Amino acid sequence: MTCLAVLLFTSCGETHEENNEYANWQERNEAYFSTIYATAKQAADNGDTKWKIFKAYSKNSNTISITDYIVAEVITEGDGEYRKTMTTDSVSMHYSGRLMPSESYKDGYLFDSSWTGEYNLMAMKPYNGVVGDYVDGYATALMKMRPGDRWKVYIPHNLGYGSQAKTGIPAYSTLVFDITFLRSWPKRITY
Repeated sequence: MTCLAVLLFTSCGETHEENNEYANWQERNEAYFSTIYATAKQAADNGDTKWKIFKAYSKNSNTISITDYIVAEVITEGDGEYRKTMTTDSVSMHYSGRLMPSESYKDGYLFDSSWTGEYNLMAMKPYNGVVGDYVDGYATALMKMRPGDRWKVYIPHNLGYGSQAKTGIPAYSTLVFDITFLRSWPKRITY
């Protein structure tokens, strides 16, 4: 019985150590986003169109903090006609959302996705929603995309969920989304 108690105690200790996944989470996320922003800024300044930086639609024009911006890495450039998407518009898209990479999740912990299995446009069913229903950083990306665009979007915590934890998302998390924008239309979806 004593051996079992020692084994359980040791197991609990190891599990506790593994749960250090989120130690210094805010600082690590701020450093991660700063690195992504610097990479994108340098690439864009050198004429690389693969990287884009956008000020959040909700921020006024005289803000200068890098966390007032999102960063987008273009995976695929769409060939659809750009239409200015508004916060009241409906959109059709595919997406997956991850946390920043960590020791346990080298691609980042997957907290949500509109598809299961491999990314395959022929097999995936689009997800529809209203732009203004999403966090500021995500809504900003949707407002900048055109049909066929597939972007990896980096959203600093203050344009995501900030100090609020959500299911599967610790407070102060940088959100990393893989978004494929299909279309938008100026009409709210009624659920």
